[in-house]
Amino acid sequence: MSEPRPDPEALLRAAAREGKGRLKVFLGAAPGVGKTFEMLSDGAGRRDAGVDVVIGVVETHGRRETEAKVHGFELIPRRQIAYQGHVLDEMDIDAVLARKPALVLVDELAHTNAPGSRHDKRYQDVEELLEAGIDVYSTLNIQHLESLNDLVASFTRVRVRETLPDRVIEDADLEIVDIPPDELIERLREGKVYVPAEASRALGHFFTKSNLSALRELALRRAAQAVDAQMLDYMRANAVGGNFAVNDRLIVAISEQPGAPELVRAAKRLADALRAPWTAIHIETPRTSGFTAAENTQLAETMHLASQLGAQVATVPAETVVQGLMQFAAEARATQLIVGKSIRSRWFELRHGSIVDRLVRETPELAVHVVPLPPGSGTRPARPQRRPGAWGSLEGYLLSLGMTGLVTLLGAALFARGNITNIGLLFLLPVLFAATRYGLRSGVVTGLVSSLAYNFFFIPPTHTFTIEDPQNIITVLVLLGVAVVGSQLAARLRDQALLARASSAQNSSLAGFARQLTGISSTDEFARLVCAEVGRLFGINTLVLMPDGDGLPVRSSQPPGCQLEVLDAAAARWCFDNRRPAGRGSDTLTASEWLFYPLGTADKVLAVFGVARPDARAPVRADQLPLLLSLLDQAGLALERIVLEDEMLSLAQVRERDRLRHALLSSVSHDLRTPLTTIIGSLREITALSPEQDIQLAATRTEAERLHRFVANLLDMVRIEAGSLRQSIEPVDLSEAVASALHDLGAALKDHPARIAIPPDLPLVLVDPQLFHHCLINLIENAAKYGNSGAPVTVRASGDATGLALSIEDEGPGIPDGQEARIFETFARIEGSDRRGGTGLGLAIVKGFAEAMGLQVSAANRTDRPGAAFTIRFAANQLRELPGL
Repeated sequence: MSEPRPDPEALLRAAAREGKGRLKVFLGAAPGVGKTFEMLSDGAGRRDAGVDVVIGVVETHGRRETEAKVHGFELIPRRQIAYQGHVLDEMDIDAVLARKPALVLVDELAHTNAPGSRHDKRYQDVEELLEAGIDVYSTLNIQHLESLNDLVASFTRVRVRETLPDRVIEDADLEIVDIPPDELIERLREGKVYVPAEASRALGHFFTKSNLSALRELALRRAAQAVDAQMLDYMRANAVGGNFAVNDRLIVAISEQPGAPELVRAAKRLADALRAPWTAIHIETPRTSGFTAAENTQLAETMHLASQLGAQVATVPAETVVQGLMQFAAEARATQLIVGKSIRSRWFELRHGSIVDRLVRETPELAVHVVPLPPGSGTRPARPQRRPGAWGSLEGYLLSLGMTGLVTLLGAALFARGNITNIGLLFLLPVLFAATRYGLRSGVVTGLVSSLAYNFFFIPPTHTFTIEDPQNIITVLVLLGVAVVGSQLAARLRDQALLARASSAQNSSLAGFARQLTGISSTDEFARLVCAEVGRLFGINTLVLMPDGDGLPVRSSQPPGCQLEVLDAAAARWCFDNRRPAGRGSDTLTASEWLFYPLGTADKVLAVFGVARPDARAPVRADQLPLLLSLLDQAGLALERIVLEDEMLSLAQVRERDRLRHALLSSVSHDLRTPLTTIIGSLREITALSPEQDIQLAATRTEAERLHRFVANLLDMVRIEAGSLRQSIEPVDLSEAVASALHDLGAALKDHPARIAIPPDLPLVLVDPQLFHHCLINLIENAAKYGNSGAPVTVRASGDATGLALSIEDEGPGIPDGQEARIFETFARIEGSDRRGGTGLGLAIVKGFAEAMGLQVSAANRTDRPGAAFTIRFAANQLRELPGL
């Protein structure tokens, strides 16, 4: 066998990891085993060694030992997010990125972030930190892995809601944090994991010894699998030979024999017992081309059975079965090989040898399992007719015999000039010609005829078949031997050429398909190309379905006009929703005439591809699946590229619209502000000559001031979007700030009495007075505008240990459910509520100013009566006690 070479894909994966941070996960079987404590201990060791270590987020859950470990670390302040009347603390990923430490500690990798965070899951925050080149330590319980979710629920009777994909920890360094179940249960009873009431419930449900033992085994096995996968990747990238297997990897060799399904089932049982991955492989040798339809069907059914039982399926071309198995086992770093042993005659083994014996002898690093196949498996099924050309063609025989006659005439002419002893070598020419051109049988027949001709015309006594000289017997036997050897060599070369041609055709199909996909820029062109090319290569009907709103219509088909029945449409929808094949030949909705495959990425399905045959047979043979899946993988990548290009184009258009809107707002607001200032000043100087004129002037001044506030809002929005807000943070008294805002809104509040409930002993708040004044103006005016006529506007404040909350409440219809966050969007006007009308800028400005000052603003419906309440939340570090208190 050839020397191992670096695997290009492994090298690419290694190159992709360059420049990224490393993730280390402290993996445990259950809460309370000490993952956070171990992470802090390891981080403290790195910190003491001179590494820049910070804490992004650590959950101590009130455990004294863990809290003691936190001391000495730099803590990145958490970001506060208001949600449904509560303030939630989340890791401030932007602060961590700005700080850019060498190592950050991030607890609870599977945590779900609060709504409004940049990412839905904490592991996505960690991935962004890793992309920035920051190393991360994190913790995880084994039950939070997505692949084990169902398994854990089956014996714990608890369905874990917070999960993460297994890919997150594939490249991570895993450290098992493990303690015996009895010790963990004792810690639980002592109150070191949960408070006593929760501990009692946990002991009766999740924290049983059987559950903890099973979870512990899962954690240890998953860690072993991760180490094994990383070791294999390293070996492939660095061309390291050998197995060095931490986990077993099984290969089962399948063939066209009737007993192959029993072999696959035996391999499945062994793989389950060892909990090892397994692959069903078929070696495609030159004899594969001679399979009958029944043998091809048997092979396809066996490969499909292996796929259904969870095996990876592969077809590998090779000159011999032994060579192909040895090569694949070396590349896959297999540890165990399962083969079937048929009952063969001694004569058959003498002629063809024993594959099992060769494997045992030539693969000492593999454990070879020999499974006896049922009687009759070693013989092929009866063939209805002999393959055409098996005995050669009449044309070949005639041409070979004609060439033998020409050689005989040439030899006779030479023989007439003298007794030439080497004339027999001339008869090798027709033998080699027949063997290399027409195969073994034609070569043997030509060799026999040549031997007889040489004997009859040139070996004394001539014109008889008697041989007097024993040396001439050797000459005749040599001619026959050359015919046999030459025929075998020729057949081998021909078969290798056919295999190379088939492999070249497959590679050419993949390359040509990829080349055509690179030139596609629209989804319609993509659908037409994929349907046409796959349909042409496999001779099947094809179609592509893409989502359109809530439906999944046919985008293109080959032949055109294909329509789906109700059952077929249901199979396509199931495939799209579950990201798994469905339909004929799969495990779901097998009554459908179509077989559907999802197209897209590992995380998102972008389309569904369907295949079928007009005669209702299986759409694709199992031995054709690798090529089909390779084509669909390429199609999925191309479709993702097209969708991303469309999204980038849409994003560019949105950015251009935002730029134009920003320019328009800036221009209009500046152009309006100067004349408005003049108008308001003039109106204030005009003295009314009559009561009617006084009323008109007051109304005009009110509307002019309202228009002035609208223009000011436009300018404020421009400043927010441009990021040009300037702040001067200083202590402000809430009572004075609210009184100032109410004074400026005297006209707007003439029909809405103001109720102020602000305790006098509240601390001062650290804000920018001007920006905070704008926030109060907009919130109070909003409450007056959308409250019921004559209803009061209430401003109340209250404080607790976590901070202070200031609420502005109205008495109107309130806010529709689910619109509490959208109401703060720019130009947002909520239909079906008291938030109709207006410009949609006031609340967006409030949110922008509040976030610029580090405050949290939220909207909700009142609980005591109909109406809306808008709350500004001040954290404890944004308060300043009054002097003398």
